[in-house]
Amino acid sequence: MTVVHVAVEGGAYPIHIAADRLERLADSVPSDVTAVAIVTNPTVAALYLEPVRHALQAAGKPVHVVELPDGEAYKNWESLNLIFDALLGRHLDRKTLIVALGGGVIGDMAGFAAACFLRGVRFLQVPTTLLAQVDSSVGGKTAINHPLGKNMVGAFYQPIAVEVDTRVLRTLPAREISAGLAEVIKYGMIDDRDFFDWCEAHIDGMRALNEADIVHAIRRSCEVKAKVVSQDERESGLRAILNFGHTFAHAIESGMGYGQWLHGEAVGCGMIMAAELSALVCGLPAHDVARIRALVQASGCPVDPPQWPAQRWLDLMQGDKKNEGGQLRFVLLDELGHAVVQAVEPDVVRRALARFDSAVQE
Repeated sequence: MTVVHVAVEGGAYPIHIAADRLERLADSVPSDVTAVAIVTNPTVAALYLEPVRHALQAAGKPVHVVELPDGEAYKNWESLNLIFDALLGRHLDRKTLIVALGGGVIGDMAGFAAACFLRGVRFLQVPTTLLAQVDSSVGGKTAINHPLGKNMVGAFYQPIAVEVDTRVLRTLPAREISAGLAEVIKYGMIDDRDFFDWCEAHIDGMRALNEADIVHAIRRSCEVKAKVVSQDERESGLRAILNFGHTFAHAIESGMGYGQWLHGEAVGCGMIMAAELSALVCGLPAHDVARIRALVQASGCPVDPPQWPAQRWLDLMQGDKKNEGGQLRFVLLDELGHAVVQAVEPDVVRRALARFDSAVQE
């Protein structure tokens, strides 16, 4: 088993990475827990609910199940209230453990529910997508979407552990693997050039879920994220670099309608757009922009943005959480392997968008 440690003020916890973590979930249930509530969706439940329920029952606690509708389009107040309805309806108390069994949507909503229910109960992340294993399950960001912006209502709330079972990746569609790889290669772009080089050399192995490649990719991704989060848990500064490509990505998701593009697909395309903006603002060399585009394409993610007028892009990005005082702020690369956060004038953004003139209409 590989273990990555996350140390933040909100609580230190381990990330366990192995091919048998589902069977060993009882090891992560504290002895004083009175009940366990699994939050999942029908797609994941059909595959993993029974083995997970069985594993958790080994801890000797009552196990309850809350199923939410599947998909980003349901990451909202209505689904969140289904969790509260179930917890309250079953008279669960402050020593309840919530288990998030699913991808990023389930992890975000279960974590947010845990932060709010009875003013805070413990929760365990059991991510079942590659994207959730390398990104959303780590660091304590929990949220739901609002019609005016993605992840605009939420809380910073850390799990007690993250249990990564690499076998679950074998049941994912290829599109979901590609979406997760976008977040993997992001870590090389923003913080570790050697890892970016490694990703270029091993992208085919990762897509094929070669065990050695995928374990290394998950471990290194979690290490980089843990390092950043430990220095800035609540995103007051450094942690914002984890959002490289996300300003464009969130615009794509909200503009297209949540769920039309997978989050990782939007991030992949958004990183190419952010790289082009980095070339204009920070002087990122053209050959590095080309390498980023080639690696995103090799991961299987889209590389061309939606065909929208530049003004629509700007309008969609106005609600980004990094913006301050009405100014658009982007995570940019001043070199491959190092990210900065910088305010950018709208006219400069328009110039970057014009570089995608085959897809972006003025």
